Amino acid sequence: MTTINAQQIAELRKKTGLPMMECKKALVEADGDEARALEVLKKRGAIKAASKAERETKSGLIDCYVHGGKIGVMVEVLVETDFVAKNDEFKAFVHDVALHIAATNPKYLNKSEIPAGELEKEKADFLEQIKAEGKPENIAEKIVAGKIEKYCSEICLLNQPFVKDQTITIEELLTQKIAKIGENIIISRFCRYELGA
Repeated sequence: MTTINAQQIAELRKKTGLPMMECKKALVEADGDEARALEVLKKRGAIKAASKAERETKSGLIDCYVHGGKIGVMVEVLVETDFVAKNDEFKAFVHDVALHIAATNPKYLNKSEIPAGELEKEKADFLEQIKAEGKPENIAEKIVAGKIEKYCSEICLLNQPFVKDQTITIEELLTQKIAKIGENIIISRFCRYELGA
């Protein structure tokens, strides 16, 4: 059995913000390998988030962010209790989401909000480009699927890489917060205004 020292636990805690015992358990499970421990924590977070997904969100917070008087964002994030809605970590998360929206200008919350016609048009355009390059049909379909995923990661808030940490998406950040705070959290809607646009 690998010995886990306090410094390893502290470093993992600093990266994840999770409690020390959670970090220690993950390091033990990963035989002291920090990268594997991060994967263990990610999976646990996804499981915790999934178990809370059905719980009703009756409270929350609306946050506004204005950047230089030229870009304004309003975002609504729901949680289960008023207690969590007043929590500083939750408020910081909501503000980070507003800041992210200002920086990246997503059109939709998630892939399911994209109108079918828009997705079909993008697929047709990508397919036409690939065929013009002379790629075989079976390869073209795989390339188009990859391009559609990239397109969704550019226009859907939950699929976008988080501006403050490009290694995770907004959806993964949300999952982490659900696991850490212990309540269901839903980014329900947002709007973004840009002067003259």
